[in-house]
Amino acid sequence: MNCELAHERIVLAAYGELPDDQVHELDWHLAACNECGLEREQLLALKTLAAAYPAGELDPNFVARSRMRLEEALDAIPPKRWYERVGQRILNNFSSLQAAPVAAVLLLIVGAGAGTLGGYEYAQARAAHEAGRTEAAQAKSEPQPAQAAPAEVANISSVVRQPNSEIIDVTYNQLVPKHIQGSLDDPSIRQLLMLASANASSQGVRDDSVGLLAAECRAGHACKGEGIRDALMVALRYDKSEAVRQKALEGLEPYVGEDMRVRDAVLEALLNDGSPRIRSAAISILEPVEADTSVRQVLSTVATSDRNPQIRTVSREVLSRAPVIQ
Repeated sequence: MNCELAHERIVLAAYGELPDDQVHELDWHLAACNECGLEREQLLALKTLAAAYPAGELDPNFVARSRMRLEEALDAIPPKRWYERVGQRILNNFSSLQAAPVAAVLLLIVGAGAGTLGGYEYAQARAAHEAGRTEAAQAKSEPQPAQAAPAEVANISSVVRQPNSEIIDVTYNQLVPKHIQGSLDDPSIRQLLMLASANASSQGVRDDSVGLLAAECRAGHACKGEGIRDALMVALRYDKSEAVRQKALEGLEPYVGEDMRVRDAVLEALLNDGSPRIRSAAISILEPVEADTSVRQVLSTVATSDRNPQIRTVSREVLSRAPVIQ
C-alpha cells in the first residue's frame, strides 16, 4: 500500500467506514510509515476533540440569509455570449483532436509494457509454485526451533503457553501447517503473536495472543509503540470480542501517561466502545492523567451528557478527585 492510498483509508477508518480486511492492511502500513502514522494520530485527536464538543444546530434565519446571498451572487455572474460559447466548444474539440495521437502512442506503450510485465510475473509465479511444492514435499512433521517468522502466513491455528514456562507454542498455516517454538522474547514468536491478534479467524487464538502481548506490556518487556503496543491498539479499536478488547486495554494501561497515541486510543474506547465495563475501565486508566486537557474535556462531557448513568457517575468521581488547574 502506498501513502496516497493510506491517506484516503485513514479518514474512512476513523469513521468506521473501512472494511475489516482493508483496516488490517492499513494498520500494517501505519506500523512501518511514521508520516502516515502521524497523520492518523492528528486526525484521531481532532475527532476526539470534536466529539467532546458537539456542534449545535444552525439558526434557521442564518441559513435562509446565506441561501439568499448565494442566489444573489449567482445571479450577478454575467452569462456568456453566444459567440463565446461557440468559440469555447471549438477549442475543446481541437484540443481533443490534438490529444488523440498522443493518447494512441501512450496506449501502445502501456500495452507493450503490460504484456512484458505479465509474462515476467507469470514466470516468477511458476518458479515460486514449483519451489513451494518441493519445500512442502521435504518438510518434516516434528516442531522446528523458531528462527525467523515466515514471510507469508495464512493464519494462526493455536497459541499455547507451556505451564510454568516462558516457552510459547505457535501453530500457523502456510502451504502446509507448521509449528515453531520459542520464548516470548523471541522476535519470531512476537511477530506471530501480533499477526494472530489481528488476523486470526478464531476468537480463542486472538484472545490468547492479545493476552500474552498484554502480559508482556504489563511486565515492561520491550513493549515498543511500533510493535506490540500498535497491535494492542488495533485490537482495542477493532476487535469484536469484548474479552479481547479488555485484555488489550489492560496491556496499554502502563503507557497511557507517556504515549499520546495510547491515550487517544483509550479516549476512543471511553467514547465509542459498546461495553460499559470497558468504558469504566478506560475511565480508571485515564484518572492518573486527568490533568491532560483532552482527557479532562472528554471526562467533563461524559460526566454531563452520557446516556449511561454509571458512566456519568464514575466520570464525576474521577473529576472530583482531580486537582484544580490554576
